Amino acid sequence: MSNNFEKSPRLAVLIDADNTPSKSIPHIMEEITKFGTAHVRRIYGDWSSKLLSGWKDVLLDHSIQPIQQFAYTTGKNATDIAMIINAMDLMYTERFDGFCLVSSDSDFTPLAARIREQSLTVYGFGQQKTPKPFVETCDKFIYLELLGPQSTESSKAKPVTDSRLFHYFKAAIDATSNDSGWAALGGVGSHINKQAPDFDSRTWGHSKLSDLAKSIPKVETKHSDSHFYVRIKTAKKKADQK
Repeated sequence: MSNNFEKSPRLAVLIDADNTPSKSIPHIMEEITKFGTAHVRRIYGDWSSKLLSGWKDVLLDHSIQPIQQFAYTTGKNATDIAMIINAMDLMYTERFDGFCLVSSDSDFTPLAARIREQSLTVYGFGQQKTPKPFVETCDKFIYLELLGPQSTESSKAKPVTDSRLFHYFKAAIDATSNDSGWAALGGVGSHINKQAPDFDSRTWGHSKLSDLAKSIPKVETKHSDSHFYVRIKTAKKKADQK
């Protein structure tokens, strides 16, 4: 008999220990549950190095398998190579619906592109210093700085006047709205994400996309039949809100 666990997308989580702070792991694993179930959890690094000595408890708490990779040659990142080879091996098993690549290193850009060519979803996780090519190659990219307590929505959040944000919403609403100008928020969010994989409402202090939409002065919102709709406010407000 099927259950929700079986229906959940099967994910392979691969972590670059050299470019990921251990304190972020609990928040990363929690975020991953929004996308599916982590059937493989591996982290790569030279575990004989003192630089990685603080990882033990974190790995045990989250059942993450450490993969040892010695630095054979100075100047060559053996960790990256091992992680890429493992990712390709897992991809060819055809057991997974997507991959979570955790690193702030642009070296994984070709890997993300190759996985997507296989029609698999790529979720990237990294710090805000992550080079744009890697961010843009992922289907969805989450900045580590937005995870954890700091992502909690502020009840005193001010209206958002960021022109870049308004451009995202306007382009998405124009592309998905009906004749009256209203667009379902779900469709708007999907459209924005295709244009900007690192789009995240938490960047502007809101944990929910609907609350972010409400905070934008030039965007009008409404609920109808348990659905949330948005449209661009016009100079003269229409009497008919349907």
